[in-house]
Amino acid sequence: MSSESGTHDAPLPGSVGLSALRVYPWEALDGLCGGSPHLHLCCTEAYLVISGRGRLQTLTLDGFSEQPLGAGDVVWFTPGTIHRAINDGDLQVLVLMQNSGLPEAGDAVLTFPPAHLADRETYRRARDLTGPDGTPSADRARRRRDLAVVGFRELREAFEAGDPKPLEAFHASSSRLVQPVLDDWRGILAAGAAASVARTAAQLDALAAGDHTYLREATVSRTQRPEQVTLGMCGYLNAYPVPNA
Repeated sequence: MSSESGTHDAPLPGSVGLSALRVYPWEALDGLCGGSPHLHLCCTEAYLVISGRGRLQTLTLDGFSEQPLGAGDVVWFTPGTIHRAINDGDLQVLVLMQNSGLPEAGDAVLTFPPAHLADRETYRRARDLTGPDGTPSADRARRRRDLAVVGFRELREAFEAGDPKPLEAFHASSSRLVQPVLDDWRGILAAGAAASVARTAAQLDALAAGDHTYLREATVSRTQRPEQVTLGMCGYLNAYPVPNA
């Protein structure tokens, strides 16, 4: 990221993460095209629909719901919301992620059936997109998506039959899976969103004291859409760099 007066790595507003997403057009076992259902444990996420049309399916302890998605729509969901992007026609979304894009650093658990959630290594094998040569493949991404859809349907069907225990068990499994990386997440939070809050608090203190000199440090930053395309959970992903404070 560079400013017009030189190089400067200013964080995005609120230290959010930003990704351009083209939701997978692949048809799943239930006949719907789209991405892999999953949840985040610590981050709110928002979709700003750029073009196309689709739906966002969600499952929480309030039940299953489906939101239509069209150009200009914005929908967001808090931690614990299982969500699945459905592509009904060239759905492209700008994704805003809380906490410096923490979901891209691992704050996401796919809704695999319970046997694949037993421990981190078992989960990793089901989640891994790389073959023997270490290269990610679309075939593996599609199989991973289908496995998550199977688990999602099981959770939804149980909940709609009046049994919330499988959903609560998935929450518990998700929590166990991320325990070893929580210190890493704390570091990302401290360097990003927490630092952004502390900076604003310091600015308010300065203004209260009649000190406006921090305004002299103003910068303008810019970044281009990243060229690298990755196989994300929901689609083809261009993740923008996330500069910290």
